[in-house]
Amino acid sequence: MTDTTPPCPECTCEYTYPMDALVICPECAHEWAPAEENRETEATDGSVIVDSVGNPLQDGDTVTVIKTLKVKGSTQPIKAGTKVKGIRLVDGVGDHDIDCRIDGFGSMQLKSSVVRKA
Repeated sequence: MTDTTPPCPECTCEYTYPMDALVICPECAHEWAPAEENRETEATDGSVIVDSVGNPLQDGDTVTVIKTLKVKGSTQPIKAGTKVKGIRLVDGVGDHDIDCRIDGFGSMQLKSSVVRKA
């Protein structure tokens, strides 16, 4: 087999497979686009943190959540389209790189891959 796929960035499984434009991990069901992986590694290198479409983010920006997010300990999810004002970018806190305050939920940490600059 000449086509090699990258290992899963979530669980480092080596048995990933391509499906359309995505790469899928059979062990943890994580799906990602190889282009997204390159943007995320740039962000962890300390250069620039980008949103889901590649726009660079800065402290104080307003962002929009692009997909509904389940919240541990809450019966309500954060719905897609929720605006978050005054974000703060953080470095080295797991895989979450945005600290923010969401009305009705309080302080949260978000991944830059689930927001879009407003």
